Amino acid sequence: MEAGTLRGKRTGKLGVFFYLISTLSRAIGQKGDGCGHTVLGPESGTFASINYPQTYPNNTVCEWEIRVQPSQRIIFRFGDFDIEDSTSCHLSYLRLYNGIGPGRSEIDKYCGLGIQWDKVIETESNEATVQFMSGTHVSGRGFLASYSTSNESDLITCLDKGSHFTEPEFSKYCPAGCLTPFGDISGTIPHGYRDSSLLCMAGVHAGVVSNFLGGRINVVMSKGIPYYESTLANNVSSKLGPLSASLFTFKTNGCYGTLGMESGVIGDSQINASSVLQWHDPSGQFHVWGPEKARLKKPGSPWAAFHTDEPQWLQIDLKKEKKITGIITTGSTLGEYSFYVSAYRILSRHDSQDWKVYKEANSDLDMIFQGNSNNFQEVRNNFIPPILARYIQINPVQWHQKAALKVELLGCQPFQPSLARAPPQSLPPVLSTEIPPRFDATTYTAEIMNNSVTPKVTKDVALAAVLVPVLVMVLTTLILVLVCGWHWRNRKKPVEGPYNLPYWDRAEYAQPLVAGVTGTLRQGSTFKPEEDSEAGYSDPDGNGHYDALVSEIYHAYAEPLPVSSPEYATPIIMEISGHTTGTMGSAAASTFKSVGGTGPSMAGSLSTLLPKTEAASSGQVGYDTPKGTVVPMPAEELGYQVPISVPQIPAASDAE
Repeated sequence: MEAGTLRGKRTGKLGVFFYLISTLSRAIGQKGDGCGHTVLGPESGTFASINYPQTYPNNTVCEWEIRVQPSQRIIFRFGDFDIEDSTSCHLSYLRLYNGIGPGRSEIDKYCGLGIQWDKVIETESNEATVQFMSGTHVSGRGFLASYSTSNESDLITCLDKGSHFTEPEFSKYCPAGCLTPFGDISGTIPHGYRDSSLLCMAGVHAGVVSNFLGGRINVVMSKGIPYYESTLANNVSSKLGPLSASLFTFKTNGCYGTLGMESGVIGDSQINASSVLQWHDPSGQFHVWGPEKARLKKPGSPWAAFHTDEPQWLQIDLKKEKKITGIITTGSTLGEYSFYVSAYRILSRHDSQDWKVYKEANSDLDMIFQGNSNNFQEVRNNFIPPILARYIQINPVQWHQKAALKVELLGCQPFQPSLARAPPQSLPPVLSTEIPPRFDATTYTAEIMNNSVTPKVTKDVALAAVLVPVLVMVLTTLILVLVCGWHWRNRKKPVEGPYNLPYWDRAEYAQPLVAGVTGTLRQGSTFKPEEDSEAGYSDPDGNGHYDALVSEIYHAYAEPLPVSSPEYATPIIMEISGHTTGTMGSAAASTFKSVGGTGPSMAGSLSTLLPKTEAASSGQVGYDTPKGTVVPMPAEELGYQVPISVPQIPAASDAE
């Protein structure tokens, strides 16, 4: 069976003819009837025995002639080796040679069943010949081998899986030709691939390496996910995959963003087509499937070509040159219309250039991209190498019923070296135009700074860097001093001044006299004794409030507690010895006003105080004086009252 036939099985019914031609063009370095899967690239490749991994047939022969750049040597690595021979590699074997043609020299001859190859075989020049011979045998899968230049010493084969590596991150070189008819993958980007997937085939599916060129992959291992999707990309179909312990993803350069078909950044006027499908349905409604409808993921109809007997195209103008790394296509996405494109070419051009067809790697053949196999599934194809162009044209070559497309382009802005140049001289000459600005501040050195800034500017900047923080600190300190002084002055004023009414709410008041009416002020009293015994009280209006004292009489307010005294004042305890129970005279009186009503009006003398029960019954509330024993007062009637001036009655009068 020829190699092209095997690869055709992988791609399915669509595009078999194009891939058969592509495979044969790469198999010109092989001779004989025993050659299997073969892709010989300019820097790497893969080849296998016929029918691999099934048993190879009897009595076949195949030779592969391999060349790389003249300055390089070739290294070989076997992914699988299983050649049966019972007579020391006499009938069935694999032989390697240095060089090509009659002047070649043998490196070694190999045979054996189930051999695990850990070593790399290196040639002495940039040319090599591989010869496979099969005699009469019973079993044996044959072999699969890969090669690359000696620069890529970390070459792996197409059979290596993610589970074969334990490092959390690693970089390996994949050979060309890993889109094999055997092996499979599960997953997609950006969600990742199941760890049992073939690494290099997953790299082709992800678009990070080319099947025809090979390339380096940078792999990151992480925790697995419950479900892996099935997608078609770059002619590789991933399969549904169940939960796995780990998965792997690929690091990329990040140039895989969408370019604006879905988002609308690309306007309707930037999309054109060769023809437009339009018609009236049985209900009389008019349908137009114009090019502006060719936007991926947008509901409704797609673009569709009217003609089916001549080349059609869909053209997109990006307004300026872009780096285009891939394309995603789908069909009509309408269930009743099974229209889609199954194979297409890609053409590109700049402003005034001719259209250029995208070619296969290292070939003059047009690259035929595999499109959709139904009208609803998205299919991705990557451009390796990427396309640098303003205009992109999609040219369908195969379609189902009608050529219909919804499209999204992948890519990014191309790198422009002019962005890294120094600013023009018209700008303020802070930086020298001879040295490009650096984006990483840690790479600046004192020498570079001195070259890019004049000495005068450097001194001014240094002086400002010193003076500004100093001035800020001085002003901050001055403001703090002024605020603290103002605050201290406001706190000190009510302490040193008289006991004014606006500040009473800040002082603690003395408890009322509850033990008697006369007696001696005990230690800890908060009342200041009066110096004039003739002072009295007046309440002409009967409103229960005290008038201010006459002149030359001290205010009888309670002095504030000293710092060392308790928080609350100690009540004044008055002795009542020598008095009989009953109504008391007017010689002494309580200095606290009853909480109840308003007392009667009296002028020039103290009123006779009634017991609490009598005051309650008469409706008048006087100044309560206990009769013999202390009468408990309700909690709600005990309040702190503002004390007034009371003449001090000598204790001797009580004895009389």
